[in-house]
Amino acid sequence: MVPRRDGGAEALLDDLATRRTDDQWDVAICLTDLPLHAERAPLVAQTSARRQVGLISLPALGLSQTRSVRAAVPELVGRLLADASDHRVPPADRASDEARRQIPAVRRMIGGADAGERRYLASGLIGRARLLTGMVRANRPGRALLGLSKLLVGAFGTAAFALTTDTIWQMGDALGGLRLAVIMVLGLSALVAWLIIAHDLWEKPSRETPGELARLFNLGTILTLTLATAVSYVVLLVGTALVGALLIDTSVLEQVLQRPVNASDYLTLAWITSSLATVGGAIGSGLENEETVRAAAYGYHPQPGGWRDEKGGGQSRTRR
Repeated sequence: MVPRRDGGAEALLDDLATRRTDDQWDVAICLTDLPLHAERAPLVAQTSARRQVGLISLPALGLSQTRSVRAAVPELVGRLLADASDHRVPPADRASDEARRQIPAVRRMIGGADAGERRYLASGLIGRARLLTGMVRANRPGRALLGLSKLLVGAFGTAAFALTTDTIWQMGDALGGLRLAVIMVLGLSALVAWLIIAHDLWEKPSRETPGELARLFNLGTILTLTLATAVSYVVLLVGTALVGALLIDTSVLEQVLQRPVNASDYLTLAWITSSLATVGGAIGSGLENEETVRAAAYGYHPQPGGWRDEKGGGQSRTRR
């Protein structure tokens, strides 16, 4: 389900309650990939006995979302039915212990603004780390990697040209491992920054998007693009090393470097070449389809015009 950004969990529960009433459901549980917070901690789930609805924030579950959802949904449904019945509601401590057993991401449970409202919260530090990994998972880094194919092609073209220049060979031999690592980090950072700027992926705080949510969106986008570009860099590095070993004869490299060479020299050559080629990859990324690149931005997501069920409309891409 796609909630209003500015309303958070309460707006989502209100929309869900309206849908539950319209369709005459007993209870309703929705799954959302919107990161939510309560009491300055990630909100994993929330139930409202008055509205007979509940929600689960998928990013707060981290990487094992499928298994956690299967455990969380029965727990939330049982809690809603128990709170709405005449049976005695379990004490908060006992209910919190049960919630932790059923949903590993939950560390404590608190009451909400209304009677019968429960909020399932994650821990502070570990919960935030799990939330970020869940956001990256929702962004599908593999899809971002495949979508940046032109970037990789442009980088390979730049690397192939650089391999034919003996100046690059001498630079690689003169630079130490630390300087080569710095060049690599700077190249990857420049590439990520270029992708964000060129394709307008930076989420700005607004009346619709609170500052905290915008920061989470931007951090999720940066992590997703960093992971995708890092994998692309490894592919480029391996490919460049293989091409260098095939094209550059050992005797030619020894003549330029004026010393005996071994496999580490080819790896060093591939390292500096790949780092410099990421700049060419950044130029190639400007040719990527706008929608393809924006798939890596957490503020954008393929979503239907309404609810994800038989009443939903066709697929379109809009902001979350």
